[in-house]
Amino acid sequence: MQVNRTGIVLRPDPTRVLYRPINLLGDQRPLRLISRVLALSEEEVEKVLAEVRAEFHTRHQKLLDYFHARYDSVRHFLPTDQPISEARKLLIGAYFTHEYSLEAAALFNPSIVSHPDQQGLPEGVLRFILSLRATGEGHISSITFRSGTIDSQGKILIDKPTRYVTSPEQIPHPNYDKSIFWKKLEELGVIDPIVEALLHNLNASFTMSELEQEIQYLRRHAQHRNTEFDRSTSRVLNLALSNYEVLYNAEQPLSERVIIPHAPTESNGIEDARFVRFVEENGTPTYIATYTAYDGRVTIPQLLETPDFLRFRISTLNGPEVQNKGMALFPKRIHGRYALLSRQDGENLYIMYSDDLHFWYTKSPLLKPTFPWEFLQIGNCGSPIETPEGWLVLSHGVGPMRKYSIGAFLLDLENPSRVIARLNRPLLSPDESEREGYVPNVVYSCGALVHAGQLILPYAMSDTASSFATVSLTELIKEMQPVHE
Repeated sequence: MQVNRTGIVLRPDPTRVLYRPINLLGDQRPLRLISRVLALSEEEVEKVLAEVRAEFHTRHQKLLDYFHARYDSVRHFLPTDQPISEARKLLIGAYFTHEYSLEAAALFNPSIVSHPDQQGLPEGVLRFILSLRATGEGHISSITFRSGTIDSQGKILIDKPTRYVTSPEQIPHPNYDKSIFWKKLEELGVIDPIVEALLHNLNASFTMSELEQEIQYLRRHAQHRNTEFDRSTSRVLNLALSNYEVLYNAEQPLSERVIIPHAPTESNGIEDARFVRFVEENGTPTYIATYTAYDGRVTIPQLLETPDFLRFRISTLNGPEVQNKGMALFPKRIHGRYALLSRQDGENLYIMYSDDLHFWYTKSPLLKPTFPWEFLQIGNCGSPIETPEGWLVLSHGVGPMRKYSIGAFLLDLENPSRVIARLNRPLLSPDESEREGYVPNVVYSCGALVHAGQLILPYAMSDTASSFATVSLTELIKEMQPVHE
């Protein structure tokens, strides 16, 4: 079996920056900063603003619009209602803004899916979307995208990304279902008399605004200690904030779109999105990703759904078996039910089934470490791929010296709980050019696809950069050893 490394390398580019808010804690520091800007003469304001515009306008799109938005978000700190000039408003906004280099540290753990737009391509060519984990300042991770094509010979071309990166419009979850919300709070173990009173007064379907209004009402009228009340209501708000949407417009190129941490559960990063093109029983496709939200202490699996890579809906995964990392969804229902691979215990692989995409209650063991190169732990490298011979699953195994390799196995098409064949040696291990990086001796993927008889495998190199390998699907399956029960 011949595995072909393409030589393509996607490296982190520190010049791809976006603007982000500076949020100063407390009331006094923002007030002091604004007061300093108010004390400048109009001539000084014009001079400093001109310097900012000259230095940064070529690095961003709609920068002045963002300065306006930042001014509007802090204008309540102004110590006076005296009108101020447009230039002074923009300068205040600039002081509450900073540049963030999205991928300065790493660009890794890729996942590949077919593009929703396949129009205008030569015969045999597939357009794809590649998602990557981009890591920047503070080791905080986001999801970024690239696009490209694969021809009938397996040749891969990557579209050149634009210079710009743009923050999306954040949209709070339009409506919350109270019964689902209640069940999730029960799972988190945070139901108490304050939470009960809060939810009791809400409608069966409620918005973020209605939730905030009810909290303010209870704050004024309920007889609770402030610390107790704040602790309980903050847990409810954190759950609500973990369910939201982000929106881009079609004029923004794919490479400019980025999913950045938004919810409290994501404050330290959005990690390892495993995208899959999921097709419902009526033929409707949706792109779904499972990813890991990290708040600096706890990792929580989350779900991302998009029909078009313009509007993304982010929501919590629920149920007692939503644990650990590395969940990967099958690309269609199995006998009417959703199916998911997971690593519940940090060591073995499990399979899960559910009638509801957002709730998971049971799990079954699927695969244990068997070969020396995976004795430490095994996990998946993305969603299963349907082939005539079975569900092809790429795995990762960790061996001596925490060396990561990529393996593969087959599941029965009708009963994916049954392993039917397994590769007894790594499909891909780090070579000498790939083993140095932020986390050495690692190759890792979050999802591959098959095109023109070739397995197209994007993979990360030592948590720093990404590349591609290809291998004949026929040869790969032929190399696997049958598993006898």
